[in-house]
Amino acid sequence: MHTGKSYTLKEFIFWTRRRIYTLIILGITPVVLYEVFKWKWIDIPWPVVALLGTATAFIVGFKNTQTYNRTGEAQQIWTSIANLSRAWGMISRDFLNDHEKTRELVLRHLGWLTALRYQMREERVWETVSKIHNKEYRKMYRVPERDGSLETELQQYISREEAVYIQQKNNKAAQILSLQSKSLKDLFDKGQVGASQYLELVKSIKEFYLLQGRSEQIKESPYPRQYAIINIFFVRLFCFLLPFGMLKEFEKLNDMVDGVMKGHMVWLVIPFSVIISWMYTSLEQVGESTENPFEGGANDVPISQISRMIEIDLREMLDETELPLPLKPVNNIVL
Repeated sequence: MHTGKSYTLKEFIFWTRRRIYTLIILGITPVVLYEVFKWKWIDIPWPVVALLGTATAFIVGFKNTQTYNRTGEAQQIWTSIANLSRAWGMISRDFLNDHEKTRELVLRHLGWLTALRYQMREERVWETVSKIHNKEYRKMYRVPERDGSLETELQQYISREEAVYIQQKNNKAAQILSLQSKSLKDLFDKGQVGASQYLELVKSIKEFYLLQGRSEQIKESPYPRQYAIINIFFVRLFCFLLPFGMLKEFEKLNDMVDGVMKGHMVWLVIPFSVIISWMYTSLEQVGESTENPFEGGANDVPISQISRMIEIDLREMLDETELPLPLKPVNNIVL
């Protein structure tokens, strides 16, 4: 997530520059053929290109709206996780008279958060973070889940026996919640928590399962591929045809100007077609980078930062003084 005022134009051009290079070539080629080689037949009627541009704008706008909604839903899920986690720390502290047992429940919960965020950062074939422009931009910020292994992280929160048990499972986060439920059952059987308190704690675990499921649904369900591919097709087709449609229109301007540009107005097709096409490709690239809010991209939901904030809050509830530091943005980006 970008935490600054906005991306700078320099950053944005750097991120999209490879597409700009392609657009320049697409702009130069028809102009050279039209002006130098006198291929006057290659121009396309402007209304055709304008109609295609209108349709493309609708499709790009639809995709960006849907991908933004996915990111918004992901943010809501993790905000709910943060709120419910604080409530978990409170009831774990107040329902139990055993500080060590309370600490065990809280730390195991932090282990669940850790396992969940690592699962959310796993790569999927449809994600775009591995594309060259995103991979290059990723050098400008940190993805905490890429810096260390889950096994090492879990050692801070759960026992060695539980860690060994968890490593054998596929959905490690779900199994940690299962261990949490088992631990609560043991406390209830020993009479360390009352029936109403036990039900409240189990209800919280159920809520965590539901939130994990919603987060997994976004992770495992990509933006529909049929819409994604038609968006790409339309944008690329429009960018390819745009300079051809502008040739005749700019040639007409030769009758309206004097001086050095008279007879050469067609060459202005290159910069103007690049600018217009860049607007479309940039919108498409922004939408693409927002499709998957957990992949480790610069526009992701900051689940690592949220998890760290939760850990600080819960440890303070335990009256601990040695607290982890909040995650700081690197180049205005924090995950």
